[in-house]
Amino acid sequence: MKKLKWTAALETLAVPFLLLALWALASERQWVHPYLLPSPLRVAKAALRLAESGALFKHLGVSFQRVIIGFFITLGIAVPLSFLIHSLPFLKRLLRVPLEFLRSVPPISTIPLLILWFGIGEASKTAIIVMASFFPVFLNLMGGLNNIEEDWKELARSLQLDQGEYIRFVLFPAAFPSFLTGIQLGLSYCWRALMGAEMIAAASGLGYLILDSQDMGRIDRVFVGIFTLGICGILLDKILIKAFNCLIPWKDLEEEQNW
Repeated sequence: MKKLKWTAALETLAVPFLLLALWALASERQWVHPYLLPSPLRVAKAALRLAESGALFKHLGVSFQRVIIGFFITLGIAVPLSFLIHSLPFLKRLLRVPLEFLRSVPPISTIPLLILWFGIGEASKTAIIVMASFFPVFLNLMGGLNNIEEDWKELARSLQLDQGEYIRFVLFPAAFPSFLTGIQLGLSYCWRALMGAEMIAAASGLGYLILDSQDMGRIDRVFVGIFTLGICGILLDKILIKAFNCLIPWKDLEEEQNW
């Protein structure tokens, strides 16, 4: 069993190590201009300097705070709206066209308008995060609500549950796995949208760090910002999957994501 785990770990890390080796070789042989492709050692030194000065953690903390605030606002809108539309069919007919229109509009394209409306402060960035994360949460939760097994509904009718009990004991538990998937997807969309917003109108955050480094010609720091995003994304995803598997042990999300 241990041998299999070590083999799996080596297979997982094989491609990253190969890419790192190619990167180091390309940098050493100068196949690409050093300005465009700094060496891994130079990037590592830049990361160390940013970490020692506290700048990296400061920008990461600012971005993370924006994501958390915006995503909780998303949950406060998407979850009640999903249950209302599921319970009141006329709302679905009433809101179908506006919601489909908003879903078709890339959040990044609204940044100039949001800056005019809300300024370059936190409100415009929060609005971008909400727009980016709303539909992954909303659509996954709606899918879970609309695909409840008939046996559950029949059981609720036989027990004569009222509407509140039906939502609490039938609807939400049945849709919970889909809801958790929506959370996972929504958070990833939050980061993508926020990076665009921070590159256009911000004085802090990882997006600002990347753009400011590019303006100063510090491509090594650009790589640091990009790698920080990727590593944080992987760690956050792993933490969410572990937490979700504790909440719904009968449905292994980590196993489902294997491809």
